[in-house]
Amino acid sequence: MGNNSNWKQKLSSVFDIIGEILAVLYVLLFALLLIDAQWPFLSNVEGLKEIFQTIMIYGGFVIAGIVGIEAMIKHNLIFFLVFAVILAVCVIFLFFPDTYTNLLGFLPKE
Repeated sequence: MGNNSNWKQKLSSVFDIIGEILAVLYVLLFALLLIDAQWPFLSNVEGLKEIFQTIMIYGGFVIAGIVGIEAMIKHNLIFFLVFAVILAVCVIFLFFPDTYTNLLGFLPKE
């Protein structure tokens, strides 16, 4: 029983560290994009602003997935598998642009 708990704890610690680092980087990116919205400077570098905006869109989902995996590792296999299936469904639907557009349909069109 102790051996099973040991690898779970180590794996949980790894995902914890990854999640913390990505969360800090995500907040820094958000701050950078907010500063750029007030004083534009990212447009001077070809494609950089688009890359940062794409990371901004999907970064929260990635962080939520990592933190969810970290949390589910601590529980039994059933919780982990259910979370993994839900996460997989979300990732699969990201490849359908119409679904994502319908989800964000509440945003006004230009």
